[in-house]
Amino acid sequence: MIMRYFFLSLFLTLPVMAQNLMEERIWKVAPRKKSIFLDSGVFHHNSALKNAIVKSVRSSSVPGRGYERLVIDFNTNSIPKVYGHISPLKKKISVDLFETTVSTDQPQIKSSKIIKALDFISVDGKTVTMELSFKNKASFDVFYLENPGRLVIDIR
Repeated sequence: MIMRYFFLSLFLTLPVMAQNLMEERIWKVAPRKKSIFLDSGVFHHNSALKNAIVKSVRSSSVPGRGYERLVIDFNTNSIPKVYGHISPLKKKISVDLFETTVSTDQPQIKSSKIIKALDFISVDGKTVTMELSFKNKASFDVFYLENPGRLVIDIR
């Protein structure tokens, strides 16, 4: 009887925790900077690339530019398949990098005025989730560059 209530309560709470894609803005990551900063939604890039490795993560801030730039460097000429979700309530971005691993040296951010934490989580040996937590609410412009492959996130 107790198990029945447990599964019933679990079943009723799962939809609350799921993303509602009908209410989210969804956009494709472009190969150039658009200067359109979004504070919520889902972004993606489709790619058949396999065996990508995150080599490093760099951040920079130039006074007068108005934003901080985070660059994720890959060992390939393009970027892997990407799926990201901006969560304004949690003040974080979760980015899934498919068919990707992280180099043995876990990339870290040395100092940032905006970024609170950067974590990489290996999901199944083929997918890595990168979680970026922020000190305050922020907005983002996400794009990629090739030769070498880099995912760029401008944060303001």
